Amino acid sequence: MVEKFDAIVVGAGPSGNAAAYTLAKSGLSVLQLERGEYPGAKNVQGGIMYAAELEKLIPDFREDCPTERHVIEQRIWLLGDDSYIGTNYRSDGYNTETPNRYTIIRANIDKWFSEKIRGAGALQICETTVTELLRDASGKVYGVRTDRVGGEIHADVVVMADGVNALLAKRAGLQKELEPQNVALAVKEILFIDPDLINQRFGLKGEEGVVIEIMGKVTKGMVGTAFLYTNKESLTIGIGCLISDFKKAAIPPYKMLEDLKRHPVIAPLIEGAEMKEYAAHMIPEGGFNAVPELYGDGWVVAGDAAHFNNAAHREGSNLAMASGRMAAETIIALKKAGKPFTAANLAAYKKALDDSFVMKDLKKYKDLPGIMHGNKQFFGAYPDLLNAAAHNLFTVDSVDKLTKEKEILRSFVKKRSVFGLVGDAIKLARAFR
Repeated sequence: MVEKFDAIVVGAGPSGNAAAYTLAKSGLSVLQLERGEYPGAKNVQGGIMYAAELEKLIPDFREDCPTERHVIEQRIWLLGDDSYIGTNYRSDGYNTETPNRYTIIRANIDKWFSEKIRGAGALQICETTVTELLRDASGKVYGVRTDRVGGEIHADVVVMADGVNALLAKRAGLQKELEPQNVALAVKEILFIDPDLINQRFGLKGEEGVVIEIMGKVTKGMVGTAFLYTNKESLTIGIGCLISDFKKAAIPPYKMLEDLKRHPVIAPLIEGAEMKEYAAHMIPEGGFNAVPELYGDGWVVAGDAAHFNNAAHREGSNLAMASGRMAAETIIALKKAGKPFTAANLAAYKKALDDSFVMKDLKKYKDLPGIMHGNKQFFGAYPDLLNAAAHNLFTVDSVDKLTKEKEILRSFVKKRSVFGLVGDAIKLARAFR
């Protein structure tokens, strides 16, 4: 006999975990399949988790969730060759009993979440690759086939949360191949270091944390960003750029990461740290215009597989958890109403997404990927100009300030016409309107 479940969830990342937990907690029979040796083995993330969405799933998660540090300060830096210009926001208001966001080690979080899922009653099987969707003559999905012997499993509905590659949807012809300009490749390292040094160098105490988002010369003119996060006993440092740019530039990602670590501004912050982990990961960056079909007869797609990533604000895990939860809530409502899992009925999932911050934020910044991809001066010329201007302005010598201001203006006009500057400013303002 072929086993049958109410729902099969493919993937044990934030979206798959949110879906599996919500479904199982409602009493549905749930099977979660993960190709990794254990939940989290194949998952890589820069290291930020937003509390609001996890709190909706598990209100008391803070009691035993293995978070690292709660973030009290956000820094944004534009790096030049040996300098940076930027801004930061720090607030003691984030030192509460219910902090807003945390730095995390994904493997620890995924293992913890999986225990909650099993505790809710779901069956979880790892080291299992789903090779294809099972579809009847009309095209309706009624289960999956895995790489295990006798690996055919049936279900009323399948939630595809298998990551940015979305291999399952592609094999079924439900998604196209990834466009190189719509996906980034990021590399990161976890550097172990004395917690006292972390607190000293970043001005922290206890389990307070800092997040630094970085743009500028470190991406060598390519569309991308870097980051540095504080954990309890380590630092997470990484950099990522669009795959389309990597192909043109022929610069190895690991070389960019090494250059970032040697930058005069970054090196003092990580001095003495020992590298313990290196990983690479693809990130969906296409935004609203790259979102695929999200539902069909007997299936829905969530998380990175649906390109739910807000590149403008570097948010991904919260969109993933929200989409997984909303997919599950749609399925639960249909099950209770005794309605079939047709495309027409599962359209309620898309409606829920459209009404939420997920699609509203993606739609708001829908023009940003195209603007960044077509205006590389944001990642080279402008960081150079701004850093040089700051260096000139803050260097105290015998030159009067009016002359300095004129020199700064001339440098902007020389490197980029006034019309170009105004045009780029308008483009960026429209993207964030």
